[in-house]
Amino acid sequence: MKVEPRHTFSIQLPTSLYQKVVDRAGKGKVSVFIKQVLEKELGEEQLRQKLIASYQAVARSQKRQAEDEMWDETTKDGLN
Repeated sequence: MKVEPRHTFSIQLPTSLYQKVVDRAGKGKVSVFIKQVLEKELGEEQLRQKLIASYQAVARSQKRQAEDEMWDETTKDGLN
């Protein structure tokens, strides 16, 4: 199993927010909790971006399909 290098950094939180984190994570488990929250949030953002891109592709495809149908009708010129 590969172990990733770790980086230590400090952040400043209001005492009330810090206390909520400690209450939720448990004493001595704040780092693990914050890591899990960040991984979840970043993973959800990537998923959101993929969903947006897929939706845009479908929307473009539907728009193109509608344009194709319009041109099909236009080029028929009443001929059977």
